[in-house]
Amino acid sequence: MRVAMISMHTSPLEQPGIGDAGGMNVYVRNVASHLASHGVEVDVFTRATRASQGEIVEVEPGFRVINCVAGPFEGLAKESLPTQLTAFTGSVLEFAREEATRRSDVPEDACTRTGAGVYDLIHSHYWLSGQVGWLLRDLWGVPMVHTAHTWAAVKNLGLADGDTPEPESRRICEQQIVDNADRLIVNTAEEEAALTAAYDADPARIAVVPPGVDIDRFTPGSDRATERARRELGIPLRAKVIAFIGRLQRLKGPHILLRAAAELIRQHPEQNIRVVVCGGPSGTGLERPDELHDLAAELGVSGYVRFLSPRPPEELVTVYQAADMIAVPSYNESFGLVALEAQASGTPVVAARVGGLPMTVTEGETGLLVDGHDPSRWADALGRLVIDDDLRIAMGQAAPAHAARYSWDATVERMLTEYRCAGDPTCSGVDGTPRRSPAGARTD
Repeated sequence: MRVAMISMHTSPLEQPGIGDAGGMNVYVRNVASHLASHGVEVDVFTRATRASQGEIVEVEPGFRVINCVAGPFEGLAKESLPTQLTAFTGSVLEFAREEATRRSDVPEDACTRTGAGVYDLIHSHYWLSGQVGWLLRDLWGVPMVHTAHTWAAVKNLGLADGDTPEPESRRICEQQIVDNADRLIVNTAEEEAALTAAYDADPARIAVVPPGVDIDRFTPGSDRATERARRELGIPLRAKVIAFIGRLQRLKGPHILLRAAAELIRQHPEQNIRVVVCGGPSGTGLERPDELHDLAAELGVSGYVRFLSPRPPEELVTVYQAADMIAVPSYNESFGLVALEAQASGTPVVAARVGGLPMTVTEGETGLLVDGHDPSRWADALGRLVIDDDLRIAMGQAAPAHAARYSWDATVERMLTEYRCAGDPTCSGVDGTPRRSPAGARTD
């Protein structure tokens, strides 16, 4: 099987935590890599953002990233990317046409104008890619699978204060994708319910396939590993460390953590509390990159907060290991990979009760869930783990076993089942439900 994976607005090779790179980048890269290990050939098409990348990047056998020229390499905000959908699609078609002439296993009667016959299936990620995938599906005559990662209608229901709502134009585009995709892959049953409620999606074409976590890389380590990690990060060994890992945007709630931590530090000065914020500025709602630094100063906790730049997974694990707990105060999370990575690393999580986080975190066993985003309520939840050493340690010990239930191999095995069923109305997916392809799909 050959899969054309579309990730227009961000490359799986980009560092998560910078710009628009986040959990979706981790997801696309791991799914593509594990598909390749199962004998599937995957080409991930993304928009080129610098000339030095080259057109084709061979990540590993069976997994390539194709950098498509669509607009200027730099200076094009994500909000402007819809203007480049035609250019991007044209670049994908040009590559497929050339690939059809290069490959001996492409049928001779393959359409040389569109490159039909090169790929067996399209898997698009995010709504921009879904629009591209929809057109390619019709041109190539192959099934289209779509994973949204975030939905405009759902996101707008849980906006952070000061955040900008997603435009109606995006919701309309998502509705078209929902109506026309052969299969919609969602992370959780909660996302499935939201999709059917907000977009009138056909449940027969939805499959719940939870993401995984790299349990070989994210491990608890040891007391010595924690000591070494704290020494490398410049964190006092005896401190109680609360960490935030992710993009610095209001949607992720880092400002909630700072306000809660300030209250907690005032209430319990004897606990020697420290906060680590690891990530880069991104998205809407933060006017300046140093806005969180200013907030920490305003709250009088600058001396207790350490800001770290985004790190690759092989370095990020030390941040998880150095922390006593990870805070995930997001306003919306379709799943919550950070929470899962933290637990795999033996670190309990305090998370917002939103999206997929109630499934990712087992409340009372591997972490705590917080209703709403009131800093006082967050201070209470964080304070409970700061003060109760036995509870925090027990949660940390239980966390890796919970995380081990989610593996990328299991994710990809379920994904392959859905791939094989896409476009076949008689096929049953991973949950045994008969699937059917879109019929009479709308375009409005």
